[in-house]
Amino acid sequence: QVQLVESGGGLVQAGGSLRLACAASGRTFSSYAVGWFRQAPGKEREFVAAISRSGGNTYYRDSVQGRFTISRDNAKNTAYLQMNSLKPEEAAVYYCAVAWTNSDYVPSSFDYWGQGTQVTVSS
Repeated sequence: QVQLVESGGGLVQAGGSLRLACAASGRTFSSYAVGWFRQAPGKEREFVAAISRSGGNTYYRDSVQGRFTISRDNAKNTAYLQMNSLKPEEAAVYYCAVAWTNSDYVPSSFDYWGQGTQVTVSS
């Protein structure tokens, strides 16, 4: 079992920035790839970004490329999502998730999920 706790959400004006954190406990964090997802009311959950177990490979949805940065600190069992130039349509509950892997790529499915943190972007 891996427990994940997101933090860092809140209210920000359009164009502003937030840094989300995902703290993990329970298993060896460095054995897991990490993903960030979001879900807005009435919409399906969507992929935002992912990072491999070493941090050497990162992936982003096209709409956040260049504005969001995913990172991780395995010594602190924590992953981060730096979000810059936020847009009102990006308001959502943001979730982190982890996927066990024995390679430095990100699996297509995730094993454990956090409870989410709310991000609100005012226009």
